[in-house]
Amino acid sequence: MTDIYEKINELYDRRREVELGGGDERIEKQHEKGKLTARERIGLLLDEGTFVELNPFIEHRSTDFGLDRAKGPGDGVVTGYGKVNGRPVYLFSQDFTVFGGALGEMHAKKIANVMDLAAKNGAPFIGLNDSGGARIQEGVVSLDGYGHIFYRNSIYSGVIPQLSVIMGPCAGGAVYSPAITDFVFMVEKTSQMFITGPKVIETVTGEKISSEDLGGAEVHNSISGNAHFMGGTEEEVLQQVRRLLSYLPQNSGEKPPRLSADEEDDYRPDLTDCIPFDSLRPYDVRKVVEQIVDEGSFMEVQQDFARNIVVGLARIKGESVGLVCNQPKVMAGGLDIDSSDKASRFIRFCDSFNIPLITFEDVTGFFPGIKQEHGGIIRHGAKILYAYSEATVPKLTVILRKAYGGAYVALNSKSIGADLVFAWPNAEIAVMGPQGAANIIFAREIQGSSNPEAVREQKIEEYREKFANPYVAASRGMVDDVIDPRDTRIKLIQALEMLRNKKESRPAKKHGNIPL
Repeated sequence: MTDIYEKINELYDRRREVELGGGDERIEKQHEKGKLTARERIGLLLDEGTFVELNPFIEHRSTDFGLDRAKGPGDGVVTGYGKVNGRPVYLFSQDFTVFGGALGEMHAKKIANVMDLAAKNGAPFIGLNDSGGARIQEGVVSLDGYGHIFYRNSIYSGVIPQLSVIMGPCAGGAVYSPAITDFVFMVEKTSQMFITGPKVIETVTGEKISSEDLGGAEVHNSISGNAHFMGGTEEEVLQQVRRLLSYLPQNSGEKPPRLSADEEDDYRPDLTDCIPFDSLRPYDVRKVVEQIVDEGSFMEVQQDFARNIVVGLARIKGESVGLVCNQPKVMAGGLDIDSSDKASRFIRFCDSFNIPLITFEDVTGFFPGIKQEHGGIIRHGAKILYAYSEATVPKLTVILRKAYGGAYVALNSKSIGADLVFAWPNAEIAVMGPQGAANIIFAREIQGSSNPEAVREQKIEEYREKFANPYVAASRGMVDDVIDPRDTRIKLIQALEMLRNKKESRPAKKHGNIPL
């Protein structure tokens, strides 16, 4: 008669076999590439000792192409749940040492199961991707598996935060899941994303390119905009994930966590030297942000993409906020196609998860040019209008310097739903800049003068005094208050406190049709 302890020992033997993945030799190869194993990554991401594995004994059931003789512990993916900063999260971690992390029927089933659990329990979901793509030997069932994952990414979007960490190759259909999730993290030199790899591209088009130049971390963080964060090592990237989660609620039904704060946080930073009084001179808006938000709390998103707009998460007196800021040192802070997409997506994310939005505005307008017009700047710029109008979270705007034309309207003006708009006393709010306006309105007087330049300067100042100052907008209720720059932080603290219980609804509908 079999002893119960024999069965228990068998259980532990089987579990050890699963935990070893593809075996010592393949683990060593993973390390040689500068990559960690699936389980090592989980250990770094989660709070120590909190990981609980699910479905460890699942295996594939395919028999074609020799798979009946191939063992694949856990079917190439580790799934389960644990805690980050003491709060529950659910995750998968693909194991490149087993079938190259390729996704098959049961691999997908494991991921879908844990995604459903995350949604049912209202907790963030994290995918650690390291996969060669679909498991070709399994044929169409592997594609069907991707479909089940994409479907869940889509229907759980805006319900729970979804984060994707690319820690190796991510090719073909595999890239669509990260693209649907809220944020994508990449590791320099070791992670890539592309629909078709270099060999296929060379075969079809004759173009030669390396994997890194085609879809590496730098490419997706600076050129394509497909990724939001990158780090030099896997450890660094996983710490970024932990930090990002600290700003977010568990789900759309909660508010973000608030850190404790005291009255000493109501300080007045001296911002008078941060911004040049001359509206044509550039400056780095990050220096303004860093003085207004809690020290060291600003976490920029997509830092290297569409650098004419700065977006990110921060805290003001312990409260999580989302920031959208024009960057005058790049393209004079004008809005183009990429910056419109970047801002709109971030605005919608913050609104989905109850994160108040603060806009620091210094905008010349939408960027002119044939390339922008033919590229669809109308449609892309309309996304910002749509995103702000749709958002029901507390929405605050601070006009730092310039607010011209349609860009003024688009960047959270009162007319599209801002709760409060503040302006600094040097702010210029107008249909266009004083220079352009004077050239149009006073064209005859300027051209007919014996000293056109002197008249032009006079008319520019005249227009600025009469129309391009914050008091005209304030007199019409489009600006709630003109404030001392040094009071900006205090005014935002007061406004966030006042709006803490804000409730606002929109007309009942299935969903809107954002101009994608």
